Amino acid sequence: MAKKDSTAPTKDDAGARAARLPKKIYKKELYRLQGELVKLQEWVRAEGARVVIVFEGRDAAGKGSTIKRVTEYLNPRFARIVALPAPTERQRTQWYFQRYVEHLPAAGEIVLFDRSWYNRAGVERVMEFCSREEYLRFFRECPIFERLLVDDGIELRKYWFSVSDDEQERRFRSRLEDPMRRWKLSPMDVEAINRWEEYSRAKDDMFTHTDIPEAPWRVVESDDKRRARINMIAHLLSTFAYSEVRLPPIELPPRPASTGYERPPREMQTYVPDHAASLQ
Repeated sequence: MAKKDSTAPTKDDAGARAARLPKKIYKKELYRLQGELVKLQEWVRAEGARVVIVFEGRDAAGKGSTIKRVTEYLNPRFARIVALPAPTERQRTQWYFQRYVEHLPAAGEIVLFDRSWYNRAGVERVMEFCSREEYLRFFRECPIFERLLVDDGIELRKYWFSVSDDEQERRFRSRLEDPMRRWKLSPMDVEAINRWEEYSRAKDDMFTHTDIPEAPWRVVESDDKRRARINMIAHLLSTFAYSEVRLPPIELPPRPASTGYERPPREMQTYVPDHAASLQ
């Protein structure tokens, strides 16, 4: 039987794992929810709201693919994905939260963190990239930091994607065999298999210290990615009392009559070769 995050329901809790959501039902509901996300974004812009959505979970838990569906139809000028690389030497000397603060939203913006300041509670702790003192300081400061964000009016949502070890390994093997996704598998991912229980303990400690009323954790069962995406988006929408913003009507004017402009000869410009023609 596959190991699960301690936050995931067992068979005794929830019966046998639900079957994969049928593709037809999934695509129909996803498109409807994405339409609601567009409405939410317009409401955020109109209200001048500031929204932060944190996506956390084990490697291959489905965070990235869910973020892709959330942002698919949103205006990228007002919905930004933040996926920071390892800190530079200079950043290592800064206050830990400092490099995340600069990515927080202004009025009318939604920021999605593909991993966040919680790196310290997970990867950095398990892989010993931080000292015990830094780790304990994080747990003292994180609830204060998040309360400050919420007190200042930022709408903070935190999602943990929970995946079983069997499903994680299956996804790792799928990446290994797919040249288009091979880049998503790193030595760090391989080490995650060896340190499954260490990551489980780190996650449990993280929940204990940072699951606060002002910014609670929400767990997304993600062995079925389709269900995970639908459930996460539906929940996110349910946390906002948004309404549809009526946009001013736009009418395309008739094209004006020509004033004599002539396009330069084609040979004066360099065109991209017609590769598509070779496919016919």
